[in-house]
Amino acid sequence: MRADVHQVADGTYLVHGSNTNWVILTEGDSVTLVDTGYPGDREQVLASLAEVGSSPEAVAAVLITHAHNDHLGSAEYLRAVYGTPVYLHEAEVPHARREFLHQVSVGTVLRNAWRPGVLPWVVHALRSGGTTHNPVTAPEPFPTAGALDLPGRPVPVHTPGHTDGHCAYHVPGTGVLISGDALVSGHPTARIEGPQLLPDMFHHERPRAVASLDLLAELEGELLLPGHGPVHRGPVRDAAHRARERAL
Repeated sequence: MRADVHQVADGTYLVHGSNTNWVILTEGDSVTLVDTGYPGDREQVLASLAEVGSSPEAVAAVLITHAHNDHLGSAEYLRAVYGTPVYLHEAEVPHARREFLHQVSVGTVLRNAWRPGVLPWVVHALRSGGTTHNPVTAPEPFPTAGALDLPGRPVPVHTPGHTDGHCAYHVPGTGVLISGDALVSGHPTARIEGPQLLPDMFHHERPRAVASLDLLAELEGELLLPGHGPVHRGPVRDAAHRARERAL
């Protein structure tokens, strides 16, 4: 299956999977993979690495924004088969092990099934493994504070609300913010385009998700690579402010 790969900056690729994005940061023969799509996106993940001239063996680490199945999909596969370390915020590590689950409930989805886009999204999520038991058996917290010694030198930014341990990744060298689900530019269940929060039902604690937009607004950058939706070009600060205005 062909991956939808877009080079957005030097050594930086945004990949559109099936309703979810991931990011590849390259440096020489090594790469950092940020998120891994749904479990059903595995062939696309592997194809995207090949398309940028890399391979799963070259992945120095998998960084996860948060441990929902549409972002965690192939993390355990890469860890188990290739020995790739999987890093998350320390608050998200037990979530990745599935000691608990901060995810929209079936009941909440059913109560929102009348909304445009929700039923097609549910069907796709079910077909792509969105509700499967898909833990990472040995996830690890970030090995150091600040910039990580990985391709791209990404800097984790704790942005709780969507989940307790949600992290964005700031790449100052290229002016990139990999925002995960803390700030998106679209979603199959959203009726607007451009910078926004996901619909309310998806957040574990919506007030904290809104507050985390202020953290993102402090970051310098001109390229927003969200967990859902297309790349957004323009000051990250403005994108975060726009999403906050829409959330209030």
